[in-house]
Amino acid sequence: MTAKWIEALTGSLEQKKQYKQAMARIDALPEGYATAAKALHRYFMYYGGVTDGDTLATMFGDLADLWERAAVDGTPVRDIVGDDPVEFAETFAQAYSGKRWIDKERERLVKAIEDAEREEHK
Repeated sequence: MTAKWIEALTGSLEQKKQYKQAMARIDALPEGYATAAKALHRYFMYYGGVTDGDTLATMFGDLADLWERAAVDGTPVRDIVGDDPVEFAETFAQAYSGKRWIDKERERLVKAIEDAEREEHK
């Protein structure tokens, strides 16, 4: 009972656990890979705007998978992100189509324009 009440206030405890595990995996990467993964993580927190916990947990788990595999294979960082790290990051984030904070504002904008149009024709 208590766990459900806490989750109602703070969000899923399982999602938090998955997130922390992904971050621990990223922290454990060799130096160059960890630096790149942490930079991407930071960018995703600003750019992505994903508000769905399941989507975030999956995205950061996949990010850890990507860099762990690159480290094991010895793939150079630049071979992963290419010439434009921003393009790589944004393409990666777009693959995770969870609910984003901007969705609510988009809905508000559309409704406001529709309301304005109705008022204009009164």
